Amino acid sequence: MDIVSKAKTLMLAMGASPIMYLMLGLSVLSLGIILERAWFFFCTADDVERLARHLDANLEAGDVDAAIQGMRESRSAEAAIVMTGLLKAPRGAEAAAEAMIGATAVQRMKLERGLAYLGTLGNNAPFIGLFGTVIGIIMAFEKLGTAGKAAAGAASATASADVMSSIAEALVATAIGLLVAIPSVALYNYFQRRIKATVSSTEALTRIVLSWLKSETAPSAVLPSHPSRLAVVIAGRQAV
Repeated sequence: MDIVSKAKTLMLAMGASPIMYLMLGLSVLSLGIILERAWFFFCTADDVERLARHLDANLEAGDVDAAIQGMRESRSAEAAIVMTGLLKAPRGAEAAAEAMIGATAVQRMKLERGLAYLGTLGNNAPFIGLFGTVIGIIMAFEKLGTAGKAAAGAASATASADVMSSIAEALVATAIGLLVAIPSVALYNYFQRRIKATVSSTEALTRIVLSWLKSETAPSAVLPSHPSRLAVVIAGRQAV
């Protein structure tokens, strides 16, 4: 028996049912990821315009502690990134900028958790369903060949019914593959848009912090609230 015959025998013995169960398992897992990501984005959503106004007002007033507290009270990724920069503000604008870049990378990993699976499933679920379809078609042609050898009458009618059943099973596999892929791709794209919006909002807030740090009033605003850091800044200036 050649390899083609062996492969056909294996597929006929397996049928399309294992593919159906595989798609069912993948769809349940994708549903879990979708619900978890939806809840995560819901819990971490915040009014970025309000955060920006609060941040700008406190920094202009020189109240860094109030700005940090306001960011700490928010559960958003934007606030976590900005708070990291504010904590590094006494070290200068460059240190704060680098800290916020690192915090952005950390928050982005949290935002993108599980999305690689959704993207992969959305791209490959139709092919998995197509594999089940191919198996169903092989079964249909095998039964069609058997029906051709059968005598006319009830046996032929039964064989024809088996052929139609195999074709229907093949089409069900394709339908399930598309049913799993379409929501996965749609929600993957939606979550990616949310991540891009979060990154853009973070950029806006970090610009507020950096513009304040680079202004002439920033040193006098930072140091009084943190006397212990004054020596660090003075030592740095003397070194220059």
